[in-house]
Amino acid sequence: MIEGFESWLLEMTGAESTWWIQVFLVVFASLLLGYIVSRIINRISAHTTATKTLWDDALIEAARRPFVWLVWVLGINIAAGIAARAVDSGWTDLINPVNRAAVILLLAMFLLNFVKRAESNLVNPDYLKEPLDATTVRAIAKLLRVSIIISAVLIALQLFGFSISGVLAFGGIGGLAVGFAAKDLLSNFFGGLMIYLDRPFSVGDWIRSPDKEIEGTVEDIGWRLTRIRTFDKRPLYIPNGIFANISVENPSRMLNRRIYETIGLRYDDINSMGVIVKDVEAMLQNHPEIDTTQTLMVNFNSFAASSVDFFIYTMTKTTNWAKYHAIKQDVLLKIADIIASHKAEIAFPTSTLHIADQADGFVVPRVKKQ
Repeated sequence: MIEGFESWLLEMTGAESTWWIQVFLVVFASLLLGYIVSRIINRISAHTTATKTLWDDALIEAARRPFVWLVWVLGINIAAGIAARAVDSGWTDLINPVNRAAVILLLAMFLLNFVKRAESNLVNPDYLKEPLDATTVRAIAKLLRVSIIISAVLIALQLFGFSISGVLAFGGIGGLAVGFAAKDLLSNFFGGLMIYLDRPFSVGDWIRSPDKEIEGTVEDIGWRLTRIRTFDKRPLYIPNGIFANISVENPSRMLNRRIYETIGLRYDDINSMGVIVKDVEAMLQNHPEIDTTQTLMVNFNSFAASSVDFFIYTMTKTTNWAKYHAIKQDVLLKIADIIASHKAEIAFPTSTLHIADQADGFVVPRVKKQ
């Protein structure tokens, strides 16, 4: 098709001696056509932006550069073919393979851009009321990108005369050596694959491990490494193979947060213990942020060294860390008010000193509290 266009252009200009004019016309026409294509894509993009459909936006944005570049590449190659024939250059045979390679490259670029745009839109609440799970979308997008790149490379090799069967056979033999030499790399790869399949945590989750000093928010799950941002904002890079050998706790998936506290009263206030415990339990039962469907216990617990203790065990409705502490503060202050309303006091560590007085031949003990 390109050779036919070049022949038609020669007939139109009338002489091969004016090849430089033909080259100029082809380059100018390709640049002009590329500009027109860009303007058309902009007009289409303006209409698709007004819709909430994620696929048309992804398709148009992915096609913008590859389509314009395709026009430019074809125009430049036609001009190069005209110039090569005019000066009897031996480069003419390279033009068709280069054209094919350029088309494959631009097609692969279009598909990669489309996958990238679709990945972004699928987790964007502006396009979907219930966005898909970010970890799953990223895993599928990575697999698609790898498949596109491998397919493009194999097709390009075939176009340039390389045997794909030979390449695949070499890959099978070399794969054994690579497997032994890079077993840690493969361990991390399959560790990442297991994270994507089992989904013990996702991007954005707060995780911690009691086996290792690992705690923070998951920022990225790669094929080899998982990046975690600790609470002091340091990045922590964990090889995926580590997660196959440790236990991982995911507090982000808690259903409730627990309030478990022990409060001590003075021994002088032990007679008020029953009514205080009853009032505290009633307060928790009526608290709007306490989940009364979960375990709720308020009981006299022990005779301690300096106090008589009761404990509270209950669950908040929220799992948000900051809100949980605000609720816990409110609960504790309400307990303090209940204790004060019964003329009782919260105990603090005390000791009792016994002083003996001698009078009339016998000892009279005296008790002094400190």
